[in-house]
Amino acid sequence: MSPPSITAAEEGIRAHARPGVAAVFWTRLRLLVRVDEIWLAIFAAAVGAGAGAGVAAMNHVTHYLHHLLFKLPLGQGLSSSPRVDTLRLLAVPVLGGVVLGLGALLVVRFRPKGIVDPVEANALYGGRMSLIDSVIVAVQTVWSNGIGGSIGLEAGYAQLGAGIASWSGLHLRLRRSDLRLLVGCGAAAAIAGAFSAPLCGVFYGVELIIANYSLATLPFIIIAALAGTLVTDMLHAGSGPLNVALPHQIPLSAYPMAILLGVVAGFAAIAIMRGVTSIEAGFRRSRLPAWMRPVAGGLLLGPLGLISPATLGSGHAALHMDIGMELPLVAAFVLFLGKAVASAISIGSGFRGGLFFASLFLGSLFGKLFADIVMFIPGLPVMPVGFYAVVGMSAMAVAVVGGPMTMTFLALESTGQFSITICVLAAAIAAAMTVKRVFGYSFSTWRFHLRGTPIRSGADVGWIASLTVGRLMRRSDLRFVRPTSPEVLRREAQPGEAQRLVVLDDEGKYAGIVFPAELHASDMRGQEKLEAFLHHRDQFLLPGMTVKDALAVFETAEADSLAVLDGPATRKVIGLLSEQYALRRYSEQLERHRKENIGE
Repeated sequence: MSPPSITAAEEGIRAHARPGVAAVFWTRLRLLVRVDEIWLAIFAAAVGAGAGAGVAAMNHVTHYLHHLLFKLPLGQGLSSSPRVDTLRLLAVPVLGGVVLGLGALLVVRFRPKGIVDPVEANALYGGRMSLIDSVIVAVQTVWSNGIGGSIGLEAGYAQLGAGIASWSGLHLRLRRSDLRLLVGCGAAAAIAGAFSAPLCGVFYGVELIIANYSLATLPFIIIAALAGTLVTDMLHAGSGPLNVALPHQIPLSAYPMAILLGVVAGFAAIAIMRGVTSIEAGFRRSRLPAWMRPVAGGLLLGPLGLISPATLGSGHAALHMDIGMELPLVAAFVLFLGKAVASAISIGSGFRGGLFFASLFLGSLFGKLFADIVMFIPGLPVMPVGFYAVVGMSAMAVAVVGGPMTMTFLALESTGQFSITICVLAAAIAAAMTVKRVFGYSFSTWRFHLRGTPIRSGADVGWIASLTVGRLMRRSDLRFVRPTSPEVLRREAQPGEAQRLVVLDDEGKYAGIVFPAELHASDMRGQEKLEAFLHHRDQFLLPGMTVKDALAVFETAEADSLAVLDGPATRKVIGLLSEQYALRRYSEQLERHRKENIGE
C-alpha cells in the first residue's frame, strides 16, 4: 500500500509559508515542541484531550442512533435491552447495510489508496496518517454499530485519536520519532477515555501502537491518556466500573485453573479469528458486489438479534449488566456462539469496526462456561462466577487483540479489585503464548498478513523499507567494458585504475564483473575466453530491494560489490553498491533508531 494521502496536513504545511499571525504561531510552536520536552508534553495533553472529545462524540452519536433506529430509551444499550421490536431488528441492519455499502463505494471511488490504521502508520510510514481517512473510519464505525453490527467502537476510537495526533504533528513538521510518539499518544488517550482506564490506555499505546517500552516515551503517553480520560469523564462518555463480586483472597488452586482458562481461551480465540477470515473469504467468493455485502450481513444479523439482542452491538451494555450473573450452561453456550457468529458475520460482510470489546464480552461468557464445567471437578473450591468471567474476559481479549498488560490493567481498573492481579496476568500470558505458538498472529496482525503487509506490530520498520538499494547505489564507480579477450583488457586496464569492470554483452545487457587485479595476476595460459574471469553473472541487485535484502544477496554471492540492474529481464546496469557501504549505512540507521528509543 502506498503512503496515505494527507491533503489536510499538506495544506496546513503550505500555509506556513504564508505571512501572517497564523504562520508565525505555527512556526514558533513547532520550534518549542521540537526542542523543549515540556512543550511536547503540553502538546501531547492537547492531543489526548482532542482524542477524548472524539470518543465522547462517537459514543453520544451511537447511543442516539440506537435510540432513533431501535426505539430504545436514551441511555439504554442495545445489547442489554430485554426486548427490541422485531420488525426493527430485522429491517434496521439491512437498510443500514445499504447505506453502509453505498458509502463504502463512494469512499473507494474518492479515496482509492486505502486507509492506513495507527499500527500500520507507525510501522511503515513514520506515523503519517490522513485525518480525513480517520474521520471516515470513525463515521463508518459509528454507523455500523448504530445499525446493530456486532462490532466494537474501539478501532474507530483509536483511529480517530491517532488521526488527530498525526494531523497535528504533521502541521508542526515533527521528526519521525516524535510523530510516531504522538500517534501512540492519540490512540492511548482514546482507549483510556473510552474505558475510563488510563493505565489500560497507556499500555495500549505502548504495546500495540508504538511497540516499544521506553522511559523517553512513557511520560508523554501517560499525560495524553490522563487528558483523554478526564475529558471523557467531564463529557459523561466514559465507561463505568464493572459491577462484579470478586474474592479478596484467592486460593492457590485457582491459579492453575486461571492458566488453564487462558490456554483454552487462546484456542477459542483462534477459532473465532479463523471464522472471521472464512466468512470474509466466503463473501469475496460470492458474486455479490462489495456494496451489497453489508446488506447480506444485515439479513443474517436480524435473526441472531431475535435470539438475543445481546448478540448485536458491541456488547458493552450486556457485559456491564451480566458479568456477575450466573447463566445456565446451555444459555451461556448459545449466547457465546451467537455473539461469535454475529461478530464474524459483521466484520466479514464489511461492517466497519473491530473485535476489541466483542472479545471482552465473549471472554466473559467463555469464563462463565468454564466456571459451569469446573464446578463438577471435585476438590476445587467454589469461586464466584464473576471471577472466571473477569479472567476469561482478559484472556480472550489478549488472545484476539494482543497486549497482556493492556488487558490486565483494563480488568483491574474496571473492577477495582487488585486481589485478582496474578490470576488475570497469568491467564493473559497463557492466552498470548498459546496464540503465538499455535497461530502466530493477533487479529490485527493476521489481517495485515492476509493483505500481504509484512508487519507484526507497530514497531518502526518503515525506515528499512525506505533505505533501498536505489538510494544507496553509486553511479560514479561504474566503468563499462564490452566483450573482448582478457589480454586486451589487461593492456587497457591498469591495476590501480579500478577495482572492478562491469562487462556488457553485445546488446548492452549486464554480463558480469571483471577484476583488473585478477587479470594482471594471471599468466593467461590456456585462458583465452573472458568468461573465465567473469564473476557474479547471476548475482545482482535491484533498486527496489531494501538494505537487508541486499545484505542477504551479498552474503549468498560472497561478493564485496554487486551491480544494480533496472530489472532481471532488461539487465540494464544503473549503479553499483558495495557491501561495506551498505553495512555502514544500515549500522548508522540502527544506531540512530536505538538512540531515539532510549531518548538520547
